[in-house]
Amino acid sequence: MFDAALWGLVQGLTEFLPISSSGHLVLVPEILNKQPPGLATTAVLHLGTLAAVLWYFRKDVAWLTRPDRDPRARHIVKLLAIGTIPAVVVGLSLESALDEAFESPFRVGLALIGTGVVLLASGWIVRRLRTLEDSTVADALVVGGAQALALIPGVSRSGMTITASLGRHFSEVEAVRFSFLLAIPVILGGGAKQLLDLAGEGGLEWELAIGVVVAAISGYFAIAALIRVLTSWGLRPFALYCFVVGAIAVVAL
Repeated sequence: MFDAALWGLVQGLTEFLPISSSGHLVLVPEILNKQPPGLATTAVLHLGTLAAVLWYFRKDVAWLTRPDRDPRARHIVKLLAIGTIPAVVVGLSLESALDEAFESPFRVGLALIGTGVVLLASGWIVRRLRTLEDSTVADALVVGGAQALALIPGVSRSGMTITASLGRHFSEVEAVRFSFLLAIPVILGGGAKQLLDLAGEGGLEWELAIGVVVAAISGYFAIAALIRVLTSWGLRPFALYCFVVGAIAVVAL
């Protein structure tokens, strides 16, 4: 029960903060000398963070689920679908290689340092005031490609997609909105597949529900914290964190 809550907390806090949830689910067990959660468990915990993002952006979600009423909603749904394609293609074609990456704290550390470089560089991007309603197919492909990079453990999905959105001249709040709405199909698809696999094998333990609830609650507050930090200081505080943790992983683990 304690482990389920621990992994849920790690997942919830690091899924939306740009510090890589997948990387932390490799490094935290290594530091604590615990058995790391399996990929299937990780995917189920993603359902908790999915609940967090659905609730935080519930107005957007409700609007986008009725695209027949507003052509702007149809436009955004189409672009979110296009933006999901890169992650699906990369995930299916490189599944075995990605599994190997989950076994190496050293590789995760290098990826975290790389994430830190990207987050640091985001501070020099010239900000503009584009909104998600103004987005184009090119925006969807660029941000979707950034999301695909985050399949590598240690590379932050939110960090990559928010930075890519800022690079496309979206405002900070709209960059977060784009990033997290784009995450919904990927989290839903991956989590649902692994959940069905677990249920079919009889391997779904009730303690995992605790982890899902913890991930949902902590994920919700992590989204709110990210928006506050991003609008006040940008992504650079998270870059420093990634450099420190990445260096520890490379040198000590």
